[in-house]
Amino acid sequence: MAIVFFFSLQLSGCLILAVSIYLRVSKGGNEITDQYFPAVNLMIAIGAIIMVLGFLGCCGALKESRCMLLLFFIFLLIIFILLVAAGIAGAVSQNKMEDWVNKQLKAMLPLANQPQSVKSDLENLQKDLKCCGLVNGKTDWSPDPFPESCRCNYTISATPVPGAECGSDRYYSTPCSTRIVNLMKENMVIVLGIAFGIAVLLIFGLAFSMALYCQIGKKDGPTTNA
Repeated sequence: MAIVFFFSLQLSGCLILAVSIYLRVSKGGNEITDQYFPAVNLMIAIGAIIMVLGFLGCCGALKESRCMLLLFFIFLLIIFILLVAAGIAGAVSQNKMEDWVNKQLKAMLPLANQPQSVKSDLENLQKDLKCCGLVNGKTDWSPDPFPESCRCNYTISATPVPGAECGSDRYYSTPCSTRIVNLMKENMVIVLGIAFGIAVLLIFGLAFSMALYCQIGKKDGPTTNA
């Protein structure tokens, strides 16, 4: 039973690692937003560590090695404490998220001084999130001309694209900082849910490893005394 659990734990680590790498590759590559979504990098690290620890637990259970099981328990306990601390910190600091994002984005103004790679990333971001500028709207692009990605795409009936907030000048009126903050808040619930699921898995791992550790100790006790 314990071996099956440790093997399942290892598979869970592989799954978390694979999904996280996929998200990093498919959603990453934007210099502006990458720094605001560190959760994916954290999930990659957690997935890799759980995969290695699952292998350690399997070896400890198969060889009935108390040393391996004790190491497994200690490392799993450390990860559990760090995960709980990170979850609490994320939930508490959620209200300060908007101020922090705005402060970081304001440091990138004016956009005219940014390299072309950053400007291209922002244009792609404006197309995806239907926004314009970083903090103050289209004026963030001054004195450069406003890019076409700031324009609202109207249909033949002059109805704006769903989700777009267009001004009278047919430019998106919402700055990208607002979109980024809303996206982070929406994803925070998902991240906390995943963290809770991993925490429950770690609790079972702690219980199984300690139970097996004590069971092997009782089995070895009479032999040692003999």
